[in-house]
Amino acid sequence: MGQERDVKVGILKARELCVVFHSAYLLDGKPFVGEHCFTPSAEERLFVPAEQGASFTLKDVVIGIGFHWERKEEQTFCGALLLKMEEGQVRAINVVPVETYLTSVISSEMSANASLELLKAHAVISRSWLMRILNDNDNVDDNDKLSTVNCQLSTDHIIRWYDSEAHTGFDVCADDHCQRYQGITRQSNPQVVDAIEATRGLVLTYEGKICDARFSKCCGGMTEVFESCWENIRHPYLVAKPDPYCNTKDKRILSQVLNNYDQETVDFYRWTVSYTTDELSELVSRKSGIDFGRILDLVPQERGASGRIITLKIVGEKRTLTVGKELEIRKWLSESHLYSSAFEVEKTADGFILHGKGWGHGVGLCQIGAAVMGDQGIPYDEILTFYYPHAELTKKW
Repeated sequence: MGQERDVKVGILKARELCVVFHSAYLLDGKPFVGEHCFTPSAEERLFVPAEQGASFTLKDVVIGIGFHWERKEEQTFCGALLLKMEEGQVRAINVVPVETYLTSVISSEMSANASLELLKAHAVISRSWLMRILNDNDNVDDNDKLSTVNCQLSTDHIIRWYDSEAHTGFDVCADDHCQRYQGITRQSNPQVVDAIEATRGLVLTYEGKICDARFSKCCGGMTEVFESCWENIRHPYLVAKPDPYCNTKDKRILSQVLNNYDQETVDFYRWTVSYTTDELSELVSRKSGIDFGRILDLVPQERGASGRIITLKIVGEKRTLTVGKELEIRKWLSESHLYSSAFEVEKTADGFILHGKGWGHGVGLCQIGAAVMGDQGIPYDEILTFYYPHAELTKKW
């Protein structure tokens, strides 16, 4: 059985970065306490806590980058702080043990008052996702990492998908692009710690390999397969299946899954977005960087099993082009991101109405569906079996 390891989490970068050390942190034996501001330096600087329980605060941490809930927060972290130069700016990296990282992720991805069974299920999938990334990083040099943006380009197609394996200088980022990680800012319930301890070292595996345990907010009634959203690789444990659980408006249950800013989003199970033709034409041109002229039609070309559009033909007066995959479609058709690409297109006299369902890519565990299952007392291992059939629980440490 292996040992727990540390994870390097990229928090933010800035031209000047101010840190408040709440107790002593050591840099080459020199103590730092209180507020200190740092500018880029060619040398890496590792600040190590002088005593257990030490913490530091970073200001103006951007969360929800590119999404409709994007904002800045002041966040507090335990563990070590690594500062390094990145693109002429200072990058702040939090270095913490895996289980400490997970305690924050579970509190950041959901409200800490979620049911214990949901918290345990999420601890397992968040640990699995992270350990797969760490294991992959062990075998790939930073210089050899692929871009997080994968492209297939031609004169009439732009197919892109986004992944998290390509961070250089750290293992994972702190935002929705990887897993939400907000330090100890939201750790307010001992039940989160109980869930981490109850599942300590447990991951999902398939044929001996750690699973790529994806998850999203709300599948909209049907989960999706991996290859509809990312690389054309089939994972037998990431299947499309009906989800009878996530259609709920129970505020008590939703508050278990949705943090304060997430609760600003209320129409995620079924939603509509309306654009005039002029609005849509301007939006698509600005977000894609392509002059389509006046948009004449939006024509889904390929859908996944959940109804999520994999490729969408955009017909304009000047240009016709097919775009995919799901996240790129969502980027082009919204100021931030559409809730999902699972929508039908209705043409009107002066525009388009998108009738959609779900929030996110829909692959793997549906957080709201799992919250309903946990609230019904369904054990966490049964929740995992429902969303990841053919996967097994395996203890790594």
